[in-house]
This record gives sequence, structure tokens and C-alpha cells, in this order.
Amino acid sequence: MFGSGPDTRHENTGVVPMRFMWPYGGRSVFLSGSFTGWSEHIPMSPVEGCPTVFQVIWSLAPGYHQYKFFVDGEWRHDEHQPSVSGSYGVVNTLYLPREPVIVPPLLSPLATGPMEVDDIFSRPEGSPRVAQADLEVSRQRISAFLSSHTAYELLPESGKVIALDVTLPVKQAFHILHEQAVPVAPLWDFSKGRFVGVLSALDFIMILRELGNHGSNLTEEELESHTISAWKEGKLHLKRQIDGNGKALARRLVQAGPYDSLKDVALKILQNSISMIPVVHSSTHDGAFPQLLHLASLSGILKCICRQFRHSASSLPILQQPICSIPLGTWVPKIGESNVRPFAMLRPNASLGDALSLLVQAEVSSIPIVDDNDSLLDIYSRSDITALAKDKAYAQIHLDEISIHQALQLGQDANSPHGLYSGQRCQMCLRSDSLHKVMERLANPGVRRLLIVEAGSKRVEGIISLSDVFRFLIG
Repeated sequence: MFGSGPDTRHENTGVVPMRFMWPYGGRSVFLSGSFTGWSEHIPMSPVEGCPTVFQVIWSLAPGYHQYKFFVDGEWRHDEHQPSVSGSYGVVNTLYLPREPVIVPPLLSPLATGPMEVDDIFSRPEGSPRVAQADLEVSRQRISAFLSSHTAYELLPESGKVIALDVTLPVKQAFHILHEQAVPVAPLWDFSKGRFVGVLSALDFIMILRELGNHGSNLTEEELESHTISAWKEGKLHLKRQIDGNGKALARRLVQAGPYDSLKDVALKILQNSISMIPVVHSSTHDGAFPQLLHLASLSGILKCICRQFRHSASSLPILQQPICSIPLGTWVPKIGESNVRPFAMLRPNASLGDALSLLVQAEVSSIPIVDDNDSLLDIYSRSDITALAKDKAYAQIHLDEISIHQALQLGQDANSPHGLYSGQRCQMCLRSDSLHKVMERLANPGVRRLLIVEAGSKRVEGIISLSDVFRFLIG
């Protein structure tokens, strides 16, 4: 009854933190084993919301290990885990391969595996299971609500929507994204008279990586005049989709109409792995003279759900369940689980280049930044990269020489009155929090994910994104 996650305590030693769990109760529980020379008793703590389950995370080197639990003054072993008879009686055993599959070849030892916030769920041990009937009733009622309401209801009474012309220089476009504090903007092609795509922080990440590539034809000077349309055409050679004839296929703009149902809008966002979708309206049958009305997001749709059921939460029995009992989000996986992706975290001294590689290659949107005790310090997201557009900071840095800590300082100095690691950027929850509480927090503007942390220590246990919630609620 234990789990594993990436090493974030030690550098270049190849150790991996393992989660040991004792789910059988007790007043005081300790862990000891061959990795401590059997001389040290490691205290274990009760799991928040599950007082009979004790846990501790301890970093181990690859190889063969034996361990036991010291419960209320008596040596015990977990009968449900592998065990052998040895010099210390019956002991549990585990084996860590020297080259674990969780380490992708593109990442340094500081970034030991891709994190996918929307991947297969790993439910933490000691968690009660949710009733299937409650789940189905809740899903049906939410689906009915989303199907009977339209994207028109997402439109604010007042506000502005940023759109960019494809003839703008890329550098100027990213200054606009940074100054307007928006992560994505639709692209307008005047010659075609329609919206043709979007520009996002991911484009800036790819441009920075291309600038850092010594074989690149794109220089810093050319970036001053390089247009969005020129970048998009060149991007097809960097990240292309190939059809049967070997031609590069440009991805079509995904958009919605004001009278599309909220369910259809949410499904388009999920199926295309995008954060926002333009809501476009045309008064003509041929789609001419389109008007950009809004950028719809899962956050706005979730806010509608919370508002609808705020005073009738009892009609959705699933909302009162703790998140640890629901197949929701990504948790630090357990040993032997091959059907889940590993959970990666970075230390502040990891390079920005490693972080960008992780964001692009693993197709994730954020990476938790933790200290020597795996406690949450901050989070680095795709949208943070636009801070480097201020004062052409990108022209003075080398991705492999600047650390995450330094990159976050650039962003904090530019945008925030709070100090680095102030906690203002990190949105957290506990495993014992109800789904309703988590949904209310995710419905706030600008919040796209919650880090699941251990009470008191703030040790990272998992992550829940907006996409996780919607995949759970509507499939």
C-alpha cells in the first residue's frame, strides 16, 4: 500500500521518493527497513480525512529493499504486499529497477518524468469508493443542464475581446498578450475576411526554443519583423501533421456559435485539447463578416454549473464526496501501476530549458515547483513564458543557463507586488475537500488547476484541472 513519484530532494543521485502506507490503523506508526540500516524509525502521519491510514514518503535508490512497520510498539508487516522471511522475521519487499520507465530521454535528472494532468486516474489508497448510482444521477442532471443552455449565456454584459491581425510581427503580438494578461488570442486574416487560428503561449515557447537552436534560421533581429502568418507557416515544419500524401496539414480553427449548447462547447474544448474557443457569429448564411463575441472557456461553463446548482446541491449527490473518493485528477502513482503516467515536479534550480521541454514534449500546461521536502513553492505554466516578452527579456537569456527560480523572478518583478513564492499564484486543495468546493474554486477567473497538497506540510499529492472535472462530469 504505497506509491511512487519523481525524486525532487536529491540531485544526480538517481533516487526516487516512494510513498509507504499503513492502512490498518494504530496510535503511532513508524517505518524502518534495509534503507535505514534498520536503525532508524521513520514516523508516519495520518492521511487527511482518513485517520486509520498512515503514510510517509522516503527516497530510495534503485535496487532491492526490505521494510517493516512499527505499530504501537510492535513490529508488523503488510500481508497484502510482497514479503519474505529474513533475519528480521517476515518483512515486506520491493524492487526498484535501475532504469525506471518514468524517466523520458529528453529530460534531465531534475525533471524526472512527464506529468499529464488529464491522464488515467490513480485513486489514493484508503479512499472510499463513490456509489455508481450517485455518479450516474449527477452526470445525467449536469448533462441535461448543459444541453439546454447555450454559449450565448457565457457572454458578459460588458468587456473586451482581443484579436490579432496575422500581419502583426510576432514580437509585438507577444507584447500584447503580456500587457493584456491573456494566454491566447484569435487571429484575423484581412485578405480572407475570417478568423484563421489562434496565437498562444505555446507558440512563444516554440519560438524561444527555436531561437536557442544554433541551427535555426530565425534570428532575434528577424523576430522584430517576423509576422504571425510567417511564423505559423514555418511552424508546420517544426510540428507537422502528415496526411497520406505526405503534405503538411494546417490545423483548422475550432470555433463555436452563440447558440451552440454549453455541452457542445465543452466537448469541443476537451476533444481538441485547447484552453479557450472563440464564439463567433455571422448574420449571413455564407459566414461572411463574422463577429468575435467572446472567448469561451471551461472555467466560464463551470461557473454556470455552480450557479445553477448552488442552492440545490443535494440534487447532485456526487458534489458532497471528497475528491479522494472520486476517479478525478492525477495523483502520485503507486508502485507497480503501469497504466498511469508518472507525476513530475521540478526544483527551483532546474533550468528553464528543461521546463519548456517538459511543457512541449509531454503536452502539459503546468509543472509544480517544490522544495527539498517536496512542499509546494510555486507552479510554472505555459502562460508564464509571456513575461519574457517584457523589455525583450528573451534576447538576454539562454534557456539552459537561467533557472526556474530566476524565470519566476522575472515574471514576479514584472507583474506582481508580491514576492517570489508568496503563494498568490498557487491554488491548492486537500484530498478531503468535497468536489463541490473544488468546483467553486476552479470556477474563479484565471484558475485552471488546483494542486492537491498534504495539510500542514503542503507536500504535493496530485493535481486537478478544469479538463479533469469536465471529463469526469460529462465523459
